[in-house]
Amino acid sequence: MAGHGAAPERNEGRPVDPVGRISLYDRLRQGGGLLQDGAPGGPVNPLLRMVLRWVRRPLLAALRLWRRNIQLRVVASTLLMSLGVVLLLGVVVIGQVRNGLQDAKTSAAQSQAAGGFKVAQDQADADARGEPGATAGSRAQLNSGVWLTDLVQQLASGGQGVYSVVALSSDTEQPFVDDSSGTRAPRSSGDVQPEQSVPQALRDSLDAEPGTYMQHTRIVRSSGAGEPALAIGKQLNDVNGNPYQLYYLFPFTQEEKSLSLVKTTLATAGVFVVVLLGAIAWVVVRQVVTPVRMAAGISERLAAGLLQERMKVTGEDDIARLGESFNKMAQNLQHKIQQLEELSRMQRRFVSDVSHELRTPLTTVRMAAEVIHDARDDFDPVTARSAELLRGQVDRFESLLADLLEISRFDAGAAALEAEPIDLRTVVGQVIEGAEPLAENKGSRIVVRGAEQPVIAEADPRRIERVLRNLVVNAVEHGEGRDVVVRLAAAGGAVAVAVRDYGVGLKPGEATRVFNRFWRADPARARTTGGTGLGLSIAVEDARLHGGWLQAWGEPGGGSQFRLTLPRTADGTLRGSPIPLEPEDSRRNREQAQTSGPAERGADRAAPGAPPSPRPAPAVADPAALPGSGTRVVARGESGRPAARRGAGTGATRRGRDDDDREDGPGEA
Repeated sequence: MAGHGAAPERNEGRPVDPVGRISLYDRLRQGGGLLQDGAPGGPVNPLLRMVLRWVRRPLLAALRLWRRNIQLRVVASTLLMSLGVVLLLGVVVIGQVRNGLQDAKTSAAQSQAAGGFKVAQDQADADARGEPGATAGSRAQLNSGVWLTDLVQQLASGGQGVYSVVALSSDTEQPFVDDSSGTRAPRSSGDVQPEQSVPQALRDSLDAEPGTYMQHTRIVRSSGAGEPALAIGKQLNDVNGNPYQLYYLFPFTQEEKSLSLVKTTLATAGVFVVVLLGAIAWVVVRQVVTPVRMAAGISERLAAGLLQERMKVTGEDDIARLGESFNKMAQNLQHKIQQLEELSRMQRRFVSDVSHELRTPLTTVRMAAEVIHDARDDFDPVTARSAELLRGQVDRFESLLADLLEISRFDAGAAALEAEPIDLRTVVGQVIEGAEPLAENKGSRIVVRGAEQPVIAEADPRRIERVLRNLVVNAVEHGEGRDVVVRLAAAGGAVAVAVRDYGVGLKPGEATRVFNRFWRADPARARTTGGTGLGLSIAVEDARLHGGWLQAWGEPGGGSQFRLTLPRTADGTLRGSPIPLEPEDSRRNREQAQTSGPAERGADRAAPGAPPSPRPAPAVADPAALPGSGTRVVARGESGRPAARRGAGTGATRRGRDDDDREDGPGEA
């Protein structure tokens, strides 16, 4: 019913969760409830709800800062992208360095191992032939174990800290010439554990096929420590012709240190690069964002009425041209606004002067019209009818003149509020007493509900009576002879009076225009019928002067309802209304009630246009606890001066339509 003056759905167009009509983000923002009460799974655990409320506060603050600060978003994006680039570059560089170190180590190790294998085999051949320089005199006298131990020590003596030498017996079935005790025991240089340091797969490869093999392994020390290494092995024959396996173990200690140095250097450089890029992005974005923020601040001050504000322009770049254009725009706006203010001031002065100047001739015309009207019995019928019409139009002209004077006071900010504690039931009674003759003439009946308890508020009784009289008289005139319901309610810091009729109602969009000056629902209707066209405009100004709301709802053929909401105290702030803007007997509510069950369906089959049967009074919540930020409250200026108008009463109503779901939901419980 948004088009009919009712409140639009707040979550329209927003994704909702499967268990309700409230988005998951709104559930988290409004209290941390992820499951709707009554949904499968039951209500959220109180402890979980408390944790969610504790967590969501910093999250919402960070999210709000992220949405509002473009400089933060740009710098954070730059840091993240820079970090990604640095990490990717680091991975590539470290991979290249690792591969280069490994290739260099492998090449050097193969060369070193090949030389060692040749030396070992040459030494065995020389000792076997008994050549000069051999370690034994004859083949029969050589001990394979002693010779192998001496060979390992000899080969390892030239590579202290660079490599280790390990000699293992071969597992082939070739018979050993010398099978003495200790001949087949493993030999190694230093504190290397030979059998744990040489992989079994490498040993099997050497036994399976002659040749040189290498494999990555891990050197195991006697202390239990280990380090990665490259093992290169080859099967050879000792001095007695027995096969054995000779291994060179090249540790990657130096390469690991070099790689660690490269990693540390890259990490340090990466951190400095990321921080430097973030600082550069911060400085660059600040140069762009600062003028934008300055323009935003000046725009806000211009909107607040400080029309002399201008941007500071330096340089000749794009930002400077933007500043010059902004200043030129502000200057033109100031000139136009001053022209409009001067024109408006002249118009108000003209209306005020004309209204005052017309009072004297109007008084004379009134006296003459009264004389003519009193003597109408002596005239012919046509002249007598003219005398009656003259008196009626003089009355109408006098009312219009009084309304114009009142509007001119509001426009000039001269309207003063004389607030005192009053009982709205008394004011409603006086208004109904004055409207009874009109209601009897129209065939309507005025029904009052909610008058069982006092409805006390600090208000100006004259202005409140004028507002309610206007609403009640309009309801009677447009009610088409049906009943008019006046409802009173009070809750917490607010009181409300709603006037409901069952007449022609309002078309979509008319609820926002009904408070415009001289607006009529039917433009073709003659100006000689109805009021002056200023009654609701004055009424909404009176409501604003009290810091309250005057809102309208209606549907074609279903009547309308006008709701006046006031704070209990003169300086109070409204956060909700104890009466829903859309009445319970609206067409939409009746359709929803018909789908709820047969009992309510039968209750809704009342005669068209008749007021519904009384229902149990809904539980009214404290308006201070109702949803809504109170942004619809029109602040009052000093000395009772109303705030700047926003279009002859449409502002409060339009904002009221946007927030109806927040305010009226609890009232309809």
